[in-house]
Formats: sequence, structure tokens, C-alpha cells
Amino acid sequence: MLIRRETPADAAAIAAIHRAAFAPQYAGDPAVVEPPEPALVEALRTDESWMPTLSLVALEYDTVVGHICLTRAGIGPFPVLALGPLGVDPDHQKSGVGSALVHAALGAADALDESVVGLVGDPDYYARFGFVPGPRLGVVPDEAEWAPYFQVRPLTAYDSAVTGEFRYPAPFYDL
Repeated sequence: MLIRRETPADAAAIAAIHRAAFAPQYAGDPAVVEPPEPALVEALRTDESWMPTLSLVALEYDTVVGHICLTRAGIGPFPVLALGPLGVDPDHQKSGVGSALVHAALGAADALDESVVGLVGDPDYYARFGFVPGPRLGVVPDEAEWAPYFQVRPLTAYDSAVTGEFRYPAPFYDL
């Protein structure tokens, strides 16, 4: 498996990955025709929060099998990163692709001297990467219903003064 930056030629494969990866979460909901994650990635690409260096794909041979992106977010006045979405082709799930993408994204963010990464996701899954409940570090989500799933990961440049309310990039609120 190879992990590299996304290129424009990867866009259709990335959309297909997120569509397939997230479809089971919406199965049985007649209001959802298509998972919102492919549209979210597309909207993020045109948003000021987009960081092309932090949008990564996992390749098996020449086929995209996973995608992750980090975008510019904020905790109060402090610039931080938001992780998501993370999607892996269903045929490649539970094989280490998602873990490899998270490790690569966190390593890239750390190399860029970013301080904190926040996300809304499964606490059991993300704890293995050093994510902790946000309130432990004085960070809370700006949407109360996200609280049970909101986590942050301090990086090497972490400063304990970075506390307050976490705000995702604008496209996340259009889901």
C-alpha cells in the first residue's frame, strides 16, 4: 500500500470510496438518497479551509482504496485542524488502510507544526491514535449533540492555552 497526496485525477475514485464506505450508515433511511460525505469532500475542496497537502489517498497498486483529509478549523481564535471524512473501500476495511491513513495524516500535520486535530467519530476507534475527549483538554464542540463523539489529538506543537469551542469548516454544517 502507498499513501500519497490526492491529485485532481483521484476525485471520482475518492467520491466512490466515501459513497461506498458511508452507505451502510444511511441504509434504511429513505430521506438519504446518497451519503453526504462525497459532497462534503467536494465542498471542502472549494472552501478556504482546504489544505491540499493534507488530503491523502491510500493506493493498492494503482487503485485508490482509501481517503482522508484534514482541513483548517478553529478553537476560539486558534487555528487547528479537523479530521474527516475518513473513508475506506468496504473490500479493504479492517485491513489497516484506515489506520495507515490516520497515522500518515497526523504525521503530516505534525511535520507542519500544527497543534491540535479535532474530530467527531467513534471514540473506541480513534483512541488508538491518541485522541482524547475534547473536554479533557478544555475543548468542546460547538454542536452539543456531537459531545459524546468529539475528540482531540494534541500534536508536538500543542499549547495548553488552546482551549475553547471547536468550530469545523463551514461545509460541515451543510450536511
